[in-house]
Amino acid sequence: MLRCGQADHRHDLADGRRLDGAVEGQSRRCVSGWRHAAPAGRVRSRSMKIIQLSDPHLMTPGGRLYGSDPLARLEACIADIGKNHADAELVVISGDLTNDGERAAYAALRDRLSQFSAPCRLMLGNHDDRALFLEMFPDARAEQGFVQSVFDGSEGRLILLDTLDSGHVEGRLCAARLEWLDERLQEAGNRPVVLFMHHPPFRIHMPVLDEVRLADADAFHDVLSRHDNVRHIFAGHVHRSIAGSWRGIPVSTLRSTNHQTALDFSQSWSLGHEPPAYAVIFIDADGVIVHFHDFPVPPLSDRVL
Repeated sequence: MLRCGQADHRHDLADGRRLDGAVEGQSRRCVSGWRHAAPAGRVRSRSMKIIQLSDPHLMTPGGRLYGSDPLARLEACIADIGKNHADAELVVISGDLTNDGERAAYAALRDRLSQFSAPCRLMLGNHDDRALFLEMFPDARAEQGFVQSVFDGSEGRLILLDTLDSGHVEGRLCAARLEWLDERLQEAGNRPVVLFMHHPPFRIHMPVLDEVRLADADAFHDVLSRHDNVRHIFAGHVHRSIAGSWRGIPVSTLRSTNHQTALDFSQSWSLGHEPPAYAVIFIDADGVIVHFHDFPVPPLSDRVL
């Protein structure tokens, strides 16, 4: 019989199998309810699977950034998603599609995205060029001149925001974009809504990145506070996988498909060496679940640029 603190991490699964996850020499706390079956008569709800990737920072094909090939890493990400998540209802790339807003980089992105079987929505970040993007992606969903859109999926509404403030690193949602968001939230009614945006509106307590988050977060929150249907905010920009809450709303950010930010709480930015990742998101009547998945990538070059 197990007691709290023992290291035999075996768990009974619902079908009678056992999951062995013992870690020698380590202890764990007892987790109440792990073996409990679902209440009798409860029907498991359907779920909507969404894939988020962020900050590919594509360059002209062949270019390297911080020792890696952004295009090769994006290709590896696409391949992994295609192999394991072809059933996703939507793939979202949440900004900084390119590193320098180059035409050749957008052309390479357009070519590679033809490999996605699931529908894909593109968002803009501070490294992007809105006018060139709209020229290269004429079918991109854009309203009022901004790359913002709505996706009504099987289990909720996704609202994708355009926080690019051209010429600035920090993000912004002007009055027109906030009014558009207010209308889309009103339309959703009681349906659950999740928001995707490049710039997080919240601090992550890393000063160099907090300085370049969404600049008008209070005005943004004023819009959200008029509604009671936002279940989660997904962001990019910071090149780290972070989860928490902001003014009562669950939030998360995501690592880049190319390079990462080191966990450094000083006043300077430093390169991290964590692997790239994407997020697998499940949305259903019970809530929102986010898995962060590291995918295999080509090795770094010997020279970090």
